[in-house]
Amino acid sequence: MARPKWIYWKQIFHSKFQATCLKAKIEDNWVNGYEVGPLVEVRKLKDDRYVVRYTYDE
Repeated sequence: MARPKWIYWKQIFHSKFQATCLKAKIEDNWVNGYEVGPLVEVRKLKDDRYVVRYTYDE
């Protein structure tokens, strides 16, 4: 199995709560769609900020 290709959201968040809200919003957009939803992650950066990333299939 190939490693997933990640897309990083363009905004860096100061709290995990803000990043988790965006994660839920991305996941909810695929619930009623025809496509398989992406894998979404919240990652902590070294300076205690957070970034959201998700996968896509080609």
